[in-house]
Amino acid sequence: MNDAVLPTEHTFDNLYREHRSWLESWLRRRLGNAWDAADLSQDTFLRVLGSAQSLAQLQEPRAYLLTVGKRLLINFHQRRSLEQAYLKALATLPEACVPSPEQRWIVLQALQALDELLDGLPHPVRRAFLWSQLEGLGYREIAERLRVSERTVKRYMAQAYEHCLLVEL
Repeated sequence: MNDAVLPTEHTFDNLYREHRSWLESWLRRRLGNAWDAADLSQDTFLRVLGSAQSLAQLQEPRAYLLTVGKRLLINFHQRRSLEQAYLKALATLPEACVPSPEQRWIVLQALQALDELLDGLPHPVRRAFLWSQLEGLGYREIAERLRVSERTVKRYMAQAYEHCLLVEL
């Protein structure tokens, strides 16, 4: 089907049937494997199903699906990158300090949740917040690392806290 206006009688089922294989193929080309593409395709349709967007009002369903799919693809790559960085850090630990698979899974889930919580913050704000919370650095130390004033760090921290509060609501 082309990207013409969907008639009002089109339902989620129709949208899924008409565009799933196209979206999955698009994702497979970017991911290089069918399993992750199928998962992200399903996640895309679940997001669409849970969105406030009226399916009957969609003028370009593929463009809409592509937008949602691209966001999920970016999140997927960020999670993978985070997971790889964590596993790389674990590889440097002495054997006696390596956490169990269950502990690793819990930490990865926490890191992913934190990453999602901070998503959308400007990079320096995010770094300031993480250095403060994870490394216990003070504002002066953060200011030196970022090469900004302490006052700027205070603004960054206020922005990060406000962001976290708004995301949690």
